Amino acid sequence: MKDYIQIALDYARDVINGVVPACKYVKQACQRQIDDLQNYDLPYQFDADRAEHICIFVELLTHIKGEWRGKNIELVPSQIFILTTVFGWVDSDGYRRFKTAYIEWPRKNAKSTLSSAVALYCMLADGEGAPEVYSAATTRDQARIVFNDAAEMIKQNQGIRDRFGVRVAGKTLNRNIHCERNGAKFEPLSRDQGGNLDGLNVHCGIIDELHAHKTREVFDVIETATGARRQPLLWLITTAGFNRAGICYEQRAYVIKLLNGSHIDNEYFGIIYTIDDKDDWADPKSWEKANPLWGVSVNPQDIERKARKAIETPSATNNFLTKHLNVWVNADVAWMDMRKWKACSDDTMVIDDYLEWDCWLGLDLASKIDIAAKIYIFRRDEDYRLFGRFWLPEETIQSSDNSQYSGWEREGYLLATNGATIDYNEIQQSIIDDFRNYNVNECCFDPFQATQMSNNLIDEGLTMVEVRPTILNFSEPMKTLEELIINGKLKHDGNPVMEWMISNVVCHRDQKDNIYPRKEFPQNKIDGPVAAIMALSRAMVFEGGYDSIYNYGEL
Repeated sequence: MKDYIQIALDYARDVINGVVPACKYVKQACQRQIDDLQNYDLPYQFDADRAEHICIFVELLTHIKGEWRGKNIELVPSQIFILTTVFGWVDSDGYRRFKTAYIEWPRKNAKSTLSSAVALYCMLADGEGAPEVYSAATTRDQARIVFNDAAEMIKQNQGIRDRFGVRVAGKTLNRNIHCERNGAKFEPLSRDQGGNLDGLNVHCGIIDELHAHKTREVFDVIETATGARRQPLLWLITTAGFNRAGICYEQRAYVIKLLNGSHIDNEYFGIIYTIDDKDDWADPKSWEKANPLWGVSVNPQDIERKARKAIETPSATNNFLTKHLNVWVNADVAWMDMRKWKACSDDTMVIDDYLEWDCWLGLDLASKIDIAAKIYIFRRDEDYRLFGRFWLPEETIQSSDNSQYSGWEREGYLLATNGATIDYNEIQQSIIDDFRNYNVNECCFDPFQATQMSNNLIDEGLTMVEVRPTILNFSEPMKTLEELIINGKLKHDGNPVMEWMISNVVCHRDQKDNIYPRKEFPQNKIDGPVAAIMALSRAMVFEGGYDSIYNYGEL
């Protein structure tokens, strides 16, 4: 049999001594365990049998996915360290010391596999009477990830079923795991499933991807429901995220205080796998620090490929940092690599050279006292050209705090309309001229501020398409525009107004990897990029490269 205790101890020492690459938080967690083992005044004892017991149990289970499906789980040193530490310490009555365990590490490090195994152990082999185990999340689908993995482990393991008398019953949403011998049950639990979440008597609560919880409601329900148990376990395991005001970051901040010694809580275990502040995230030497299963379930070549994309594509950087290096970042980041944008500039381009190319117009009128933008997207095969036209009231140009407005107006990059408000008739006539002069397929517009003009242009017989500024409409064309610039397949006329606006765009990325353009401050205008994204969205529909529900008629 493996000497799990020695493996865990060797791992802790190798981390502290720099043999195993690790960030400061992992080093502090390992040092905490070493110090506790040497602290004879601590009101807890380390029970080697208890520590080994869970490791033996977990390695009786089998993988359920991928190349290792059907093979027994083989714990790596980092997992053994966590399990022996969390389950090995007991108080004078023999009850488990740690009531909460916070583990933060990136994707592909077998979070669900380890969590499912812990849940089954607490259900079947923890010596608890009628234990209630829950996989808890804000959504039903998320809650069922760990639960379904555990159910498959049971179904694949006849020995476990016979030894403990555990069964998986039901199908799909009604699936449940129960054990008549000890009255145990394991169920998924979510806020969106309806009903009251109160009245639980939780022995083990697994909360996977805590960073995705927008409120603390589910966390508080599970934590409160452990009060009637002598050795409950709240198992929190997550990647990093964006929400620094949420429950996950709150717990993370608490763990950091425990690890650096500024706060003492002997019943809370925490470990955070990430890179150090001084590390260059693009340097391959830093990647292994954040990934405890490096070279096992984490493929170094896959990380290298994703890192290259993150380096080349600014909007993908934060996703790489959070999901693969466990770095907490802001949800909004600079979108465009301005070096790439400038490399695609050609101020010798003449719009009349593209009379035969397919063309789409994007129109963002904003308000009558602000910048109005019209963007031309020309396409022939895989080549694209972009031109911009911008209008602003003369009085706004003179009174604005933006000193560049007057210079841009003198140089012809910004078109001034007489008076205090934009003359929409001038823009309307320019669109009519565009349909006469160029091969314009459609003029795309945001209905805000543009409904009357669009109706007038429809009456003129022009094809006007409403594109509402939603994630559904903007995410894919925004990504495509960025890729076209990176690959040098889109050339633009070098208009400095457009360049300024492009630099103002920050990229907001949601949990489903959708992106959407935003601006950090009201004075940072982004009307031109928004118009360009709208025009490109319709060009993508036209060439069949964008699956939209709005393929026909108005959006």
